[in-house]
Amino acid sequence: MYKLITIARNTFVETLRQPVYAVIIAAALLLFLISPALSMYTMDDDNKLLREIGLSTLFLTSLFVAIFSASGAVSVEMENKTILTVLTKPVQRPIFILAKFLGVIGAVALAHYLCTIGLLMTIRHGVLSTASDTHDWTVIGSAAGVAVATVLLSAFFNYAYDWKFTSTAIVVGAILATLALVFLVLIDRHWQFHPAENGINGLDVYASILLFMAAVVIAAVAVAISARFNVIVTLSTCIGVFLLGLTSDWVFGRFADTHLWAQAGRYLVPNLQVFWISDAIYEGTVVPFRYILISASYALCYTVGILAVAVALFQRRQVA
Repeated sequence: MYKLITIARNTFVETLRQPVYAVIIAAALLLFLISPALSMYTMDDDNKLLREIGLSTLFLTSLFVAIFSASGAVSVEMENKTILTVLTKPVQRPIFILAKFLGVIGAVALAHYLCTIGLLMTIRHGVLSTASDTHDWTVIGSAAGVAVATVLLSAFFNYAYDWKFTSTAIVVGAILATLALVFLVLIDRHWQFHPAENGINGLDVYASILLFMAAVVIAAVAVAISARFNVIVTLSTCIGVFLLGLTSDWVFGRFADTHLWAQAGRYLVPNLQVFWISDAIYEGTVVPFRYILISASYALCYTVGILAVAVALFQRRQVA
């Protein structure tokens, strides 16, 4: 257990220090910032489109963080030969794969959590659909305060303790964003204590949880592929699984009753549409908590199965 925790912690820290990790999060937060302006030209409810754009951004962000982080967790170590030092401790190969996966999931969870807070702030502000609509200055002030404080504190820690600026900014930003979200839950747009009018919908939280489950499945696929192949093959395979998973019902479902290959594809490729409830939010449909539990069971089964394949592939991999 000590080796498992140590490798997982090191993988988590190394993932946070990757430049692409911070770039993806920064790009997502920027898209959240401009999404209200992109949603104000519909002929229907602009805020529904804002939710759909926000959830799509969150979906892609978590998936790309999972793919890039997991693909580099194993294959990069094998290319650099640093894996030899770890396996000679000795560390059993299943423990190594599981620890790498847990470290990556920790990094994905942090990125997903931070971007979820950005999404909830964006939805709380809403779209200025008419000339009479006013800005939600509680959201703007909270977000600006978090951004300024994050930059100042991260710069101080970088100067005083030589902490890496980007990874420090992500952790500090997540902490400050949590405090800002608590403030927005309690305070309405008129700066009054009114939790009942906080503008935060439970369906958006449900949607974020489901999208994180999808990211966990994709991260498991990336770890399994990187246990045998290099980064390029891993990225290509994960993107292929992602696209097939989003279109599973169309690619496999319509042929499943008559073709064996479609039946096999339907079971082998995870159906990522299970984790996408934007349509339910757009149509105002109630999503019960039972659906979250069923989806979690679905994601857990796929993740365990994929990690079992990852262990089997890595057992016979030559690392010398």
